Amino acid sequence: MNPFSSGTRLRDMIRAIRACKTAAEERAVVRKECASIRASVSDNDNDYRHRNLAKLMFIHMLGYPTHFGQMECLKLIAAPGFPEKRIGYLGLMLLLDERQEVLMLVTNSLKQDLNHTNQYIVGLALCALGNICSAEMARDLAPEVERLLQFRDPNIRKKAALCSIRIVKKVPDLAENFVNPVVSLLKEKHHGVLLTAIQLCTDLCNLNEEALEFFRKKCTEVLVKVLKDVVNSPYAPEYDVSGIADPFLHIRLLRLLRVLGHGDADASDSMNDILAQVATKTESNKNAGNAILYECVETIMSIEDSSGLRVLAINILGRFLSNRDNNIRYVALNMLMKAISVDDQAVQRHRATILECVKDSDASIRKRALELVYLLVNETNVKPLTKELIDYLHVSDQDFKGDLTEKICSIVEKLSPDKIWYIDQMLMVLSEAGNHVKDEVWHALIVVITNASNLHGYTVRSLYKAVQTSLDQETLVRVAVWCIGEYGDMLVNGIGMLDLEEPITITENDAVDVVELAIKHHASDLTTRAMCLIALLKLSSRFRVCSQRIKDMVVQSKGSLLLELQQRSTEFDSIIEKHQNIRSALVERMPVLDEASFSGRRNGSTSIPSTSMGSSVPNGVIKTTAAPLVDLLDLGGGEEPLPPNTNSMMTGGNFLQDLLDVGNGMSPSSSQPVTNANQAQKSGTDVLLDLLSIGSPPHQNGSSTPHDDILSINQDNNNKTSVTPLGSLSSPSPMMDLLDGFGPTPPPPKNDAPAYPTLVAFESSSLRLMFNFTKQPGNPQTTEIEANFTNKSSNVYSDFVFQAAVPKFLQLHLEPASSNSLPGSGNGSITQKLRVTNTQHGKKAIIMRIRISYKLNNKDMLEEGQISNIPREI
Repeated sequence: MNPFSSGTRLRDMIRAIRACKTAAEERAVVRKECASIRASVSDNDNDYRHRNLAKLMFIHMLGYPTHFGQMECLKLIAAPGFPEKRIGYLGLMLLLDERQEVLMLVTNSLKQDLNHTNQYIVGLALCALGNICSAEMARDLAPEVERLLQFRDPNIRKKAALCSIRIVKKVPDLAENFVNPVVSLLKEKHHGVLLTAIQLCTDLCNLNEEALEFFRKKCTEVLVKVLKDVVNSPYAPEYDVSGIADPFLHIRLLRLLRVLGHGDADASDSMNDILAQVATKTESNKNAGNAILYECVETIMSIEDSSGLRVLAINILGRFLSNRDNNIRYVALNMLMKAISVDDQAVQRHRATILECVKDSDASIRKRALELVYLLVNETNVKPLTKELIDYLHVSDQDFKGDLTEKICSIVEKLSPDKIWYIDQMLMVLSEAGNHVKDEVWHALIVVITNASNLHGYTVRSLYKAVQTSLDQETLVRVAVWCIGEYGDMLVNGIGMLDLEEPITITENDAVDVVELAIKHHASDLTTRAMCLIALLKLSSRFRVCSQRIKDMVVQSKGSLLLELQQRSTEFDSIIEKHQNIRSALVERMPVLDEASFSGRRNGSTSIPSTSMGSSVPNGVIKTTAAPLVDLLDLGGGEEPLPPNTNSMMTGGNFLQDLLDVGNGMSPSSSQPVTNANQAQKSGTDVLLDLLSIGSPPHQNGSSTPHDDILSINQDNNNKTSVTPLGSLSSPSPMMDLLDGFGPTPPPPKNDAPAYPTLVAFESSSLRLMFNFTKQPGNPQTTEIEANFTNKSSNVYSDFVFQAAVPKFLQLHLEPASSNSLPGSGNGSITQKLRVTNTQHGKKAIIMRIRISYKLNNKDMLEEGQISNIPREI
């Protein structure tokens, strides 16, 4: 016999495929067999049709296409015999799905088989319908399935209930047809029928509010009785699993009771006793028992329950935490996270066990337990819990230190009872895991330190001790260097000594040693070294004994490969060498920072600045085109000086984004990004910006040298200056020009800006964009634009977003739009303000590419264009 003829048995084909040694051989065998089956289909071979379809199903399971055999399924289903129908329905469920158009042809055969006198054929039709039923088939065949819920054979009733679940999910409108028939199934003794009926009830409750109310009134008592019978039932071998009678039925009943009891006090009250019985009688030494207990706990937490039963449920979860099975402990931790919002005190009793889970070897359990501990911390237990977590921080894995550090810092910031405790805990965290601490955390620590004037001496001494043994923790080094620079005299003179401190003798050289170690440490990055230079400059005016040593250390950085350090070193050396008369006033202590303002800005800034895209210079330092503070000691101006009001573009942002404004600037030669007006961004304004922030681009054109006299302000013959008292330098305003005392007082602005005509910047079939221009007198480079958007269609545009990009000779700042919804038919408009600075004013006109996105009837729309019709004089 031909091994690939229609008469080949299924087992022979499987044996031939399994004998293949390569994928190519397997494909060849499958190809020949499929060709044989196609020939048989073309010849309409009835004798081997069922065998061919069985082969096709095996080929389909191997992943090969078998669509050419779909009609064979329908022919076998239409055959009168049970064997043919069985293969036909099996092929229908495997080779087709509800999206196939061929499925429409089988609806009539299904209807006939659902009414067949042979119950086995009825069962085949129900199985097929339950697997591939589409919405159209559900509407056509729902009456037959509803009738079969009352069939005499329990297996048919079970299959009809399963098929009903598929129907009500496909067509929720049919749910009310199955409400009454399913009630009678809840009184069944056959567990299979009862299990499917309970699942059908649960789905009906989730889909239909009326069905939920009906079952609450009619079926709650019945379900409680069924659960009680199952709990107290004698041993039945056909339903027994690990000594527990039908745990699957237990779980389904508990889930349905959870749905019925949620939000209904009467239904919840009627099931309290049986839930308590399940919670106390179920054995927890078997996995089946633990599954029932977990569902019981979840039901207790979901219904309107008494506190006593909730305590019982949380105690069960506490027992789960002591289980050796990681899966059980994980689900217990998950449930306790939900339970803490319901009964915090009951969960607090298991705090010690939860803390042990934080130290578990399993990473997922550690992480989940840490999240739970974070939720458990309050004002009363913050100290012991924080101590436990910090103690574990010493021995925790490196992979876990990041998450653990983040949670500890958050706890300390939120719940610290006093500032000295806050500082102590943060120093311990920085000493142990400083490299895992985020920037905003140590920024916040510095803000707190500046506000704790009575703790300045204590803090700087504690940092001095900590940094001796933890020099590799860079965040700790940064805070220590900053504090030594600010409060070095208190460190040396022992000022502000607290009763709890032990006396310690520290010389000026000892303090400078710390800064020297930090600046020379191999792991110190640019920001840390720049902070060290700032600290040395400040110490040079306070430590007279080692001033020459400090000067030598500053000079050493002139040979650094990093341009930022070279420039700072040059400027600071100039201050130390030539300007000793103003040095002490220039580097006096930072003013006290406003904690509330910092917290507000840290939580999110509302300003939306738009700056040029950053680009790296050869030494890796990125400079900025707009420094948040005027650069007092800028010895090398950029190629293209910015207009005077550029500082106004950099408002808001991260309060302590970068203490030294190092490495987060932008290059003036870079391209302009698309700016989203509805997306808040950090802008870099920083009250703790270094007094000597270098914010301007590096000098390249040779117009001045780094050794120029930094205070030769009178070089401009047209601008005579007068020196004002140095007392103005100590103004508490964080954004003041620190050398404003050395320049003339600017005249008050005059409101005589020239008027410019309104311009239609962009227009499409659905939108019109108008530009209104204004300029401030004396500043022709900067143009204020008010964009006015009008909707020409009759539809309302929602989620309206305007974006713009400009060339690199322009700087663009977008303010938030007045609304994100644009009414139709011109009944309203959206306005949005833009500020454009043209560094090539008079030579090049303002141009920009725009993108406008919005939603029309929940469909995303996008319009793009270029605006190039703005006059050059604007």
